[in-house]
Amino acid sequence: MCLIALAWRHHPRHLLAIAANRDEFHARPTAPAALDPGAPAVYGGRDLVQGGGWLQVSAQGRLAAVTNVRDGRADATPAPRSRGWLVRDFVRGSDGPVAFAAARVPGSDYGPFNAVFCDGDVLVHASNRPRQPPAPVAAGVHAMSNGAFDAAWPKSTHATRALAAWLESPLALADPMAVPTALDPLFSALADETHAPDGALPDTGVGLELERALSPPFVRGPRYGTRCSSVVLFGAAAVVFAERRYGPDGVPAGSSIALIPLPANENRCPLPRCA
Repeated sequence: MCLIALAWRHHPRHLLAIAANRDEFHARPTAPAALDPGAPAVYGGRDLVQGGGWLQVSAQGRLAAVTNVRDGRADATPAPRSRGWLVRDFVRGSDGPVAFAAARVPGSDYGPFNAVFCDGDVLVHASNRPRQPPAPVAAGVHAMSNGAFDAAWPKSTHATRALAAWLESPLALADPMAVPTALDPLFSALADETHAPDGALPDTGVGLELERALSPPFVRGPRYGTRCSSVVLFGAAAVVFAERRYGPDGVPAGSSIALIPLPANENRCPLPRCA
């Protein structure tokens, strides 16, 4: 997953709201968002090559998401473990977000990653490039892409503005299970293919041509591009998980929306005053 806009304790209805795009090679086998046959309490997409995931939630009220960190100057030797297992292991486990992340950042088993872990009470960001201790995410709207957390890349700024605007609109109070079109503005923002001007591009060591190609929120291509767009709304009693999928050259390849009920938790409070 290469673009995640998230709002944490920023809205009276949604404890955590996420709008995200996953970019990947189209030939890489992937299971669409659904209940995991091997763990029926887990919902999300699955990588069928390494067995991990990029964005998953559990019926126990746990959520994790991961992106790679793009660094064309780094050693390209494959890491021993897939970063998708960070997502898989957290949502199936019971460790708190800080303890879970702290046990994994110091090692070099995983490829370069940005990740967020949430147990309904705490949201934590962690990264091993640069290696830094896990840190609680402050209330507000944030972005996580292929650089530093909250780096002001054009695609990240576009996504966070769209998410903030949606949360301020009446659509954020609608029930997306009854009115799925309530999520359309978020999916439209994720589908934006506007290339950033050269002067606003990051320099991640992959060359100007590739920086340009990867600069829009939605990446269209025959071999590599945006495979799915996801909107996840984590509330006090349930999680809404909506996904739109795409094939080569951005051809639509299906969509889904699910409601995952959560157990009662007197400590889980979506109101901004609880930050």
